[in-house]
Amino acid sequence: MTDDAPQLPARPGWTFLTHHGHVLLAVAADPEAKVTELAATVGITPRSVLQILKDLEDGGYLHRRRDGRRTRYAIEPHQHFRHPADAHREIDGLITLFTGSAPPAGQGSAPDAVPEGFD
Repeated sequence: MTDDAPQLPARPGWTFLTHHGHVLLAVAADPEAKVTELAATVGITPRSVLQILKDLEDGGYLHRRRDGRRTRYAIEPHQHFRHPADAHREIDGLITLFTGSAPPAGQGSAPDAVPEGFD
């Protein structure tokens, strides 16, 4: 019996980007993607994607907005990397590197965001 299914390359033991980075880039590529689509793109479970989206939102890297039954994501491109060695860089550079363009103007501001110090 032969298996006609294409063989996927073995998954490497480590990568340069974390799952958080991959989810962020997947959202940047498609801000209207469903959690299941993001999971398929990154290669992790939908539950893991939900936790990562929560982490990114709690960290101020993106905002979720409900639009009817759909969730749309807005990236905050001027947030800085978390690691001290890269904290002087903004994430828009990573997004531009992988997508070929910066996040759309205005995507980085949540409509109900309160500027720091004004709450």
